[in-house]
Amino acid sequence: MALQINIDNGGTLTDICIMDGDFVKKTKVLTTPYDLSKCFFDGLQKASGVIYGEPDVKRLLEEVELIRYSTTQGTNAICERKGPRLGLILNEAERGLPKLLAEHDPELFAALVGDRVVFLDTTVVMGGEADIEVVKAINALTASGANRLVVSFDGPGFHAVEDRFKKVALRKFPRHLLGAVPILYGSDLTTDKDAERRTWTAMINSFLHPAMESFLYNAENRLRDYRMKNPLLIFRNDGDASRVAKTIAIKSYSSGPRGGMEGVKAFSKLYGFNDSVSIDVGGTTTDIGQYLNGSVAEIRHGHVEGISVSFPLCEIMSAGAGGSSIFKVKDNRVAIGPESVGAIPGPACFGRGGKEATITDASLLCGLFDPASYFGGGMGLDLDRAATAIKTNIADPLGLSLDKALIEMERSYEEKIASELHRFTKISKDTVMLAFGGAGPLNACGVAEKAGITRVAIPQMAAVFSAYGIGACDISQRYVVELDGHSTEELQEKLSALRIKAARDMFAEGCEAGTYDIQATVVGTFEDGRTLNKVLGEAPVFPAAFFEATSVELELNAIKSLRGDSRKVAEFKAAAAARPSGTRTVLFNKGERLTVPVYRLADMKPGDYAHGPAILEEDFFTCRVLEGWRLVVSEAGDVMLNREV
Repeated sequence: MALQINIDNGGTLTDICIMDGDFVKKTKVLTTPYDLSKCFFDGLQKASGVIYGEPDVKRLLEEVELIRYSTTQGTNAICERKGPRLGLILNEAERGLPKLLAEHDPELFAALVGDRVVFLDTTVVMGGEADIEVVKAINALTASGANRLVVSFDGPGFHAVEDRFKKVALRKFPRHLLGAVPILYGSDLTTDKDAERRTWTAMINSFLHPAMESFLYNAENRLRDYRMKNPLLIFRNDGDASRVAKTIAIKSYSSGPRGGMEGVKAFSKLYGFNDSVSIDVGGTTTDIGQYLNGSVAEIRHGHVEGISVSFPLCEIMSAGAGGSSIFKVKDNRVAIGPESVGAIPGPACFGRGGKEATITDASLLCGLFDPASYFGGGMGLDLDRAATAIKTNIADPLGLSLDKALIEMERSYEEKIASELHRFTKISKDTVMLAFGGAGPLNACGVAEKAGITRVAIPQMAAVFSAYGIGACDISQRYVVELDGHSTEELQEKLSALRIKAARDMFAEGCEAGTYDIQATVVGTFEDGRTLNKVLGEAPVFPAAFFEATSVELELNAIKSLRGDSRKVAEFKAAAAARPSGTRTVLFNKGERLTVPVYRLADMKPGDYAHGPAILEEDFFTCRVLEGWRLVVSEAGDVMLNREV
């Protein structure tokens, strides 16, 4: 395997996984939300130091074969409602559509669009008065504060109406003028005939586009300055990757968590798990998913914040609870998130100006962290600032001592994640919980107890597991078009057009004809909600089984395979008692502080085991092993925690 760098950009920390044959290393840097290209290159610099012993980005970029990038920035932007103000243009005949759109998520619709909606008669758009009415509509929305516009007409021929609108808008507001407002058309993204789904897809894409475009093109340009031989690859939420110019913003939504689910799939197969739930705890969110019987859940029309969109998505739910989520007192109770302090200013204990209470501050004051070794020794922690933040925001408003406030914060945090696990996944006696992300292992035992789970697995690469998970993705381009009729002639005509488009796009990805595979599939949806798939052969014919379908779509996937076929197996088998590397005094939920052993994962051998209460530690994660739990290290260096009582 050639040298590969995988980067997963989170709201608080950016994870880097370095792969070179059997050599797998990791590191982290703080995310710089004001300029994501800074933490991107900080990560490359740190990665070069891991490989060569001293920073040498120039050498790294000369030698690296692939750089893959995934991000939770889209997830965080929607969760925190941070983005442009959108204006929406719909057709006059669908005046009820805004109400239907808002019903999916009233708060999100209000944040993205609000009352910035204009209606246009489609006959006017297609007629002689189009110039005047299109200009009036655009001006009305920009005057009301919209800085990006979404055009989404409904009904038969919506493509033609949007094309006509586009021609007028380009003529009246040429893109080279400073006053030109970016306009996105629903039909540019999808041919989905469901107006609500297509419009939400366009709105979310438009909302995410500016930040993604600004950062990714800036990063790619800087890589070119170093004469990097291959383009930056963006890991998408469908599990594959493509270059920046061939990726749309909505495909970056939840791409980091999807990388985690690719890791969950590989990890579960390695150890023979058939039922795994995962908590990927970052700074801003906890991403929850499930692996069952060989696959992760993916649905044809995926969900963004619970809203159905036009693209397939892995079923991952993001809860607003992470290491940097803000704790507040509401109705005389501790509440957490969804607001986050992010990387800047970060938790109060980081000493970067943060004044809000976070679980990171609480964990430090509970004694779980060693301020000198936290973040691999690369970041000192300030106990006094953490104590001030929690006293001011939690303890004093509730009339509690500092220690009781810490216990209450920990309970609230664990209950929040456990309740979200039950809301989104199905937990059985056979369920194994995988805990990863920088903050995933920390409270994993407490979350598992509250969720009724008795086995918790912590990957050796837990701290960068999403970055690790994207390491074997393929390069692909995927297309979907609606078939208007049920004829072989139309099927062959549209398939031919998609093949031409795929050849052009894959050439732009650096893939010559014959180096990638093409797979075409017909997907039918029936009146009772059933879907039926059929892979087409070399001589495609419209399948007779689809004549009764209410809608039929043609899918074409062009895939350049990069994945390896690993058939390794591993197991957790206890052999010898582990030796602690030290001790730490930790606050327990009854209010006492007790001294417990600390185990360094790097010092443990396959088969080593230990019993809680204890601390399990690695450079970039800490795990609180509760009383009644036993840990054991596998031959691959991963950890299993089993509840014994």
